[in-house]
Amino acid sequence: MGEVPSGSAMVFGAGGAIGRALTARLLAGGRFAEVHAGQRRADMASLPGAIPFAFELTDEASIVAAAGQVSAPLRLVIVATGLLHDQQRGIVPEKSLRALDAGVMAQVLAANTIGPALIAKHCLPRFPRGERAVFAVLSARVGSIGDNRLGGWHSYRASKAALNMLVRNFAIELARSHPRAIVAALHPGTVDSRLSAPFQRGVTPRKLFSPDQAAGHLLAVLEGLTPADSGGQFAWDGARIAD
Repeated sequence: MGEVPSGSAMVFGAGGAIGRALTARLLAGGRFAEVHAGQRRADMASLPGAIPFAFELTDEASIVAAAGQVSAPLRLVIVATGLLHDQQRGIVPEKSLRALDAGVMAQVLAANTIGPALIAKHCLPRFPRGERAVFAVLSARVGSIGDNRLGGWHSYRASKAALNMLVRNFAIELARSHPRAIVAALHPGTVDSRLSAPFQRGVTPRKLFSPDQAAGHLLAVLEGLTPADSGGQFAWDGARIAD
């Protein structure tokens, strides 16, 4: 007999390439009684089988409302949001410190660090005590301080490094009340998406993943994590990334 679907999964950022693929895989897997798919209000679109919700990373009230709509026990939360570049807002990865701009840095930190932290604030307390539950955020290898050999991309690197620190903090705090819960940061590799499009030159075809491939990798990594891994950052192949 197959596993009976139970509990809820939430994907914040289901309008993006990876978030949408993750949502589709969660729905197809049939392990959760409810799959909630969150997108920006302006981007709400049909995700058959998912329970849609609208949210803004910079609007804490919308995150509170999203968490409050979940009725079944919350067992999986994936934050699949991120900001690397936005031509309309003049946001591009800095190549040198001369390019630093306070306004751009604030926007990148708000999207990549503060928003996910607010999601954790309102979702982690809803995890069932004494049961396995997972909170995962999409981070990036360039957020690793120990792995940094090239420099540059100051705002993006700093925002992801700060996110990784928060993941560690949240894991320590959550373990006191939810010993079986897991908090992890994930590096999906280079995925064929709008976020990576300007930076795909030089990436070999075998290392440029489709969104569906990336979603499969990430869910497999999450499946293999244990509470002892909580607080860590993991690559798409399950390898642990240096802090």
